Amino acid sequence: MKTSARANPIRAYAAVTAAYWAFMLSDGALRMLVLLHFNGLGFSPVQLAYLFLLYEIAGVVTNLAAGWLAARFGLAATLFAGLGIQIAALAALAQLDPAWSVGVSVIFVMAVQGASGVAKDLAKMSSKSAVKVLAPAADGGLFRWVAALTGSKNAVKGFGFFLGAALLAMAGFQAAVWGMAAVLAAILLAVALFLPPGLPGRMKGADRWSGWRSRDPRVNRLSLARMFLFGARDVWFVVGIPIYFQAVLSDGTTEGRREAFFLVGGFMAAWIILYGAVQAAAPRILGGAQRPEPAVTRDAVRWAGLLVPIPFALALAVSVAGDPAPWLTGLLVLGLLAFGYVFAINSSVHSYLILAFGQAERITRDVGFYYMANAAGRLIGTLLSGLSYQIGGLALCLATAGGMAAASWWAVRRVMPR
Repeated sequence: MKTSARANPIRAYAAVTAAYWAFMLSDGALRMLVLLHFNGLGFSPVQLAYLFLLYEIAGVVTNLAAGWLAARFGLAATLFAGLGIQIAALAALAQLDPAWSVGVSVIFVMAVQGASGVAKDLAKMSSKSAVKVLAPAADGGLFRWVAALTGSKNAVKGFGFFLGAALLAMAGFQAAVWGMAAVLAAILLAVALFLPPGLPGRMKGADRWSGWRSRDPRVNRLSLARMFLFGARDVWFVVGIPIYFQAVLSDGTTEGRREAFFLVGGFMAAWIILYGAVQAAAPRILGGAQRPEPAVTRDAVRWAGLLVPIPFALALAVSVAGDPAPWLTGLLVLGLLAFGYVFAINSSVHSYLILAFGQAERITRDVGFYYMANAAGRLIGTLLSGLSYQIGGLALCLATAGGMAAASWWAVRRVMPR
């Protein structure tokens, strides 16, 4: 007789984590493939940002709908749907024709990226909500399990960034996309066979669509802080830094562009992997997973404040330097790694608090609303990344990131009890 997910939470958690890992590997690789491929075709920073806009818009809508869908059909259904849609999106992207005009290519890739955005947020909401219902209540189990899932996911996504750049350099765009689709289909089949039946998630039929906004003001305020936090990251991460480093590191030759692909992809991968490692270690860095909820809330305020000066200092350095220089590249790498460390602590604390604040009887709705705010921040950051880089270069990208980090600190302060 098969054991249920509730009776075997470790196996269920392992299956959910494996599915999430597989998805995020393909997600990271796809982002780097699209960015570097179309940058090589001569797309402007704003045009590159457009390619990802529908991806982020889809995330805003999907997170609201995903919570309701999981409440109706269960978390396993939304998890498998996310993986299936991603496979279809990859297969569609492989049909891209280089002979198409720039306008047609942008519209087509935006549509495919929109489908990928739907897939990502179905998978994310399902995985994070499953942790709430599977994690042990004692000994800080929730903080440890969510930190492990989130941290490992980002390490895998970071490897995906490097994998995407490497596949583009060695196999080309279409072969890389078809290969990822085939591997993801095999993993979906394996997870479907391994996942124990009965993964929780369905809720009372009386929970109507209109209940998308949380009844707990802490959830709503934390969601606002999350929106600004991820906007602060993506405003330099999506377009600004990759394009800046690509321009600085490439000598314009075919071989030089190929080497730059590896270097840019390697840096982005290393940043995400280190960010994921810090996320996973956050409970230990903060003094243990058993710390009470009010203490973790105070940590959220303190670490949000520590993030604010980093992008402003980097923006000042870029402005002072004027032209690219070796010392500036080194300073940017070190500064962005420092940003990643502090950002990871902030992100991990947020991921714990949303599950701690969320009500068990409507956890998919609260988590869906929270990740809707996360997607909105990514959307704003993506748009501002292209616009600020085109208007004021990397310095304006980083200064805008500082402003959004300050807004996140202001919002998270309002989560503290009065």
